[in-house]
Amino acid sequence: MDNSGMYVGLDIGTTSIKVIVAENVKGQMNVIGVGNERSNGVSRGVIVDIDKAAEAIQRAVRQAEEKASIEIHDVIVGIPANLLKIEPCSGMIAIDDQSREITGRDVRSVSAAALIQSLPPEREVVDILADEFVVDGFDGIKDPRGMVGVRLELHGTIFTGPKTIMHNTRKAVEQAGLNLRGTVINPMAQGMMVMNDGEQDFGTILIDLGGGQATAAVIHDHQLKYIDVDQEGGQFITKDISVVLNTSLDSAEKLKRDYGYADSTQASDEDEFPVDVVGQSQPTPISEKYLAEIIEARLDQIFKRLRGNLDKVQALELPGGIVLTGGVAALPGITDLATDEFNTNVRVYVPDQMGLRHPSFTLALALVKYFGGLSEIDLLIKSALTGSTQLADETDEIRQREQDAETQQQQSAAPQSTQGKQAKPKKKKNRSEGIRKFFSDFFD
Repeated sequence: MDNSGMYVGLDIGTTSIKVIVAENVKGQMNVIGVGNERSNGVSRGVIVDIDKAAEAIQRAVRQAEEKASIEIHDVIVGIPANLLKIEPCSGMIAIDDQSREITGRDVRSVSAAALIQSLPPEREVVDILADEFVVDGFDGIKDPRGMVGVRLELHGTIFTGPKTIMHNTRKAVEQAGLNLRGTVINPMAQGMMVMNDGEQDFGTILIDLGGGQATAAVIHDHQLKYIDVDQEGGQFITKDISVVLNTSLDSAEKLKRDYGYADSTQASDEDEFPVDVVGQSQPTPISEKYLAEIIEARLDQIFKRLRGNLDKVQALELPGGIVLTGGVAALPGITDLATDEFNTNVRVYVPDQMGLRHPSFTLALALVKYFGGLSEIDLLIKSALTGSTQLADETDEIRQREQDAETQQQQSAAPQSTQGKQAKPKKKKNRSEGIRKFFSDFFD
């Protein structure tokens, strides 16, 4: 079964790789399959061993295929925010025929013009978003197609990142036998899902506490405005537990998950549990509070560094406060610890879908929801990244056929209108799924 009508999100994390298969039914994303496997070949959110990462991706995909009872071919992949830069961009083209309507090809062309940047050789454009189009000086236009003008401009934002990250991601997905249907910057997808309209508008901070790193992203005016990546995450907490308690990493991870607290004031000094200590034949009892103090010490360091950088851009003054997500956000007491450190309102986002009620699934779910919510004009702008005009030509052909059909219907209904009957315009077909099918081929 082809999954072109499905959306498959691939979250390549440091500690785990997650795959979510979702079906869009009348605008509602229904999850039908999930894969979750231990990661390999990934360090601090970045693929460092393509072969190992590809094998881990394959395992997670196979698991999702079994649960969804489909064959997965195309995936939407999240791109980490490491060394990401956010810059304004603009492009302008002249319409060659003054009497011609602006088409999808024109939108793709002006988007391509906006991509022309003087970038260092080690960087490339990861994504482009349009803030507005301008037709002959008239601004604030969201979709210029169908308008008539002699000059078309685009004002927007480009996101650039290291070529190494993009290349390794594409290569690992390709080696796993998959097609790259699209890429999405991780905090952009997460922010749009975990925040309500008011939080996105007035400004809110998203902190993704992952296994390899912690990422703080500022969403304001419905746009990604600022990124800060701290190179420590849940793995470092596990290593601290392992070193301090002299136990294996696997045992330390289990202790963190089963008994861990982020805020030591909430842990009990009397409740104890056994710890397998290296070199000892009998387990050693450790208190809940002692374990929490180890965890809190590392989290406190991460939060202090993030706060320092967020203070520099005055992000903590935004009214939306902070939304925590990612696997580490599941630790009890994390909200109170973050509230004390950042001195603002804090909440934890947990997906409400059955089987995904853990903050570690936020990103994979956000990828399918974000990509599934892209409009036709969004996809046209994104197609400029690939250099292909196929999508633009296809949308133009569809629009022309629909216009011709409407014209014919109006002409055939004209005699009836003289008898007091009003001709109804032909209902347009939903084109979004077909367009995304074409778009999915561009990343091959």
